[in-house]
Amino acid sequence: MLNKTPPPAAPSETPRAEKRPVTHEIHGIARTDDYAWLRADNWQEVMRQPETLDAGIRAYLEAENAHLEAGMADTAGLQDTLFAEMKGRIKEDDSSVPAPDGPYAYGIRYVTGGQHPKLVRCLREGGAETLMIDGDKEAEGKAYFRLGGAMHSPDHSRLAWAYDDKGSEYYTLLVRDLATGADLADRIPDTGGGGVWSACGRYLFYVRLDDNHRPSKLFRHEVGTDPAGDVLVYEEADPGFFMGVGQTQSARFILIDSHDHETSEVRVIPADDPTAEPRLIAPRETAVEYSVEDDGERFVILTNADGAEDFRVVTAPVDAPGRDNWQDLVPHREGRLILSVTVYAKHMVRLEREDGLPRIVVRRLADGLEHAIAFDEEAYSLGMSDGYEFNTNRIRFSYSSMTTPSQVFDYDMETRERVLRKTQEVPSGHDPADYVTRRLQVPAEDGETVPVTLLYRADTPLDGSAPCLLYGYGSYGISIPASFNTNCLSLVDRGFVYAIAHIRGGKDKGFRWYADGRRQAKANTFTDFVAAARYLAAERFTSADRIVAQGGSAGGMLMGAVVNMAPDAFGGIIAEVPFVDVLNTMLDDTLPLTPPEWPEWGNPIASEADYRTIAAYSPYDNIAERDYPPILALGGLTDPRVTYWEPAKWVARLRERRTNDAPLYLKTNMDAGHGGASGRFDRLKEVALVYAFALKVTGKA
Repeated sequence: MLNKTPPPAAPSETPRAEKRPVTHEIHGIARTDDYAWLRADNWQEVMRQPETLDAGIRAYLEAENAHLEAGMADTAGLQDTLFAEMKGRIKEDDSSVPAPDGPYAYGIRYVTGGQHPKLVRCLREGGAETLMIDGDKEAEGKAYFRLGGAMHSPDHSRLAWAYDDKGSEYYTLLVRDLATGADLADRIPDTGGGGVWSACGRYLFYVRLDDNHRPSKLFRHEVGTDPAGDVLVYEEADPGFFMGVGQTQSARFILIDSHDHETSEVRVIPADDPTAEPRLIAPRETAVEYSVEDDGERFVILTNADGAEDFRVVTAPVDAPGRDNWQDLVPHREGRLILSVTVYAKHMVRLEREDGLPRIVVRRLADGLEHAIAFDEEAYSLGMSDGYEFNTNRIRFSYSSMTTPSQVFDYDMETRERVLRKTQEVPSGHDPADYVTRRLQVPAEDGETVPVTLLYRADTPLDGSAPCLLYGYGSYGISIPASFNTNCLSLVDRGFVYAIAHIRGGKDKGFRWYADGRRQAKANTFTDFVAAARYLAAERFTSADRIVAQGGSAGGMLMGAVVNMAPDAFGGIIAEVPFVDVLNTMLDDTLPLTPPEWPEWGNPIASEADYRTIAAYSPYDNIAERDYPPILALGGLTDPRVTYWEPAKWVARLRERRTNDAPLYLKTNMDAGHGGASGRFDRLKEVALVYAFALKVTGKA
């Protein structure tokens, strides 16, 4: 179908946010913020009721949205084409491989045209499906809708499920009778989005969020009773700690996990004794992390305690689980980062990373015999699905690479038989032979080497003429996988080189890679990314004016930092829900995530040194009078993670101080939060806008 050229957009004046100076002083250092007024005083209320946003703030955000609409109007047809392409690569009537649990198998299914998943089950041996939750039906009439956790009861008679209809990540928790399909009267607001059943199925444990969006209280709910009478089981007193609830794979223990970004503490409740007091595994100790499983007789603990930087696995008696009784099961080995451990009745499975690549290692508990599940590609992504069952020899994992669509395998841990259960379908077609994926090692300015994964068409000229989208994140120890991404093919098929820079701040090269990219060493994250950009240009994969950098959330902070540091290295910047007002946010301990974030960035309230470290790179605070490349920033009004005013203030100050008139756009989704639009196709429209911007600023539109 031909795309019709839209009529010219009405002229839109460039928005100019009013300057209302507010001066702050701490550690004897004063600074002035002209745009602090964009932070709504009633931000907690706005999270739940977006319509209560101050009219002046709303008018500014809507003016910026209109400015973007006008500036990108000439790409409307291109956006439609990109959307159609990306949608054409999605199997609309897709479904997951059902996961068995006792007499049933549980799965997710989409229907043609449907935006949201349907949760279904069938008998384990197969047969007709039963629809448990119809996401499309539940979303009717809502501008935003996202399903949270869904947990069936041990006897399979009920489903605890949660939804968020604001984008603020305050989830309402409900209980559905699976025989009738009706929800019970139990309706629990402001939860973290999930819950855990007791063994008897009479009780449901869940975490409630406070007005500052902190998950600090664990409650026990008796099904069929008024949630107002729910029992407070445990309260986390430290505002710097998150709290979550889960269970071991055996389902013997309910886990209460308190943690920040470097310290953890776990309490357990026997699932068959749900009214018991929580029992502490080991007291929290700064910079010591641990997580808990059990093998039916003892606890199995993944930890970095006692200098195990890349983690080790220990065991402890159930009746005496303290640190003094921890015994090595898998000793620490430097450079082999153990990411996760799952324990089954006869086997332990760990996901680990070494030399930048993941692998799965299976250990037979009876005799300690180990083997790894091997793969051959130069760069790839690997994922584990723990499943529901404990007494099983089968695990499920997924595999993909930049050129290989995702594959789901069932694996027998005893016989080592690997069965392909599903291959991701690309309805519009995909031939891996048309593409090349490479892993480069880029020299950083301090002598380190930064892995960079590339994807491009085999016929793309590598003479400096190709545009490049360079993606980065580099925080919280999160590693960006080299996985299959159907969306980016719309750029690659138009001659782009798609690149992922595995910079410090992630754990791509072990825990050390993370430690070298946080707090006082945070600048390494930025210099690594700039080094990657300059290397790609120097080696003629692209040229500096054709590199569009992209990052979201903490990766959006990366975008703001590098464009201040090296604006000449980039031809465009895409910053999605960008954490760019770092100093102000870390100085505001009333915000949802600030106290738990101090271990990652430093505490500028308590420490002048931390203040100066953050002030030296905080994107908003380092905007200078210089030329900036084209910039697209995207935010979400109800985002509790990166509040909407961060990108709004950033763009306002950029527009005030920059010395050129390159495109500078802010798009605030007035109906969504951190993850953008909730429907699978609505989200593609946002991706189409982002890609159209990249194509436009590189002359490919």
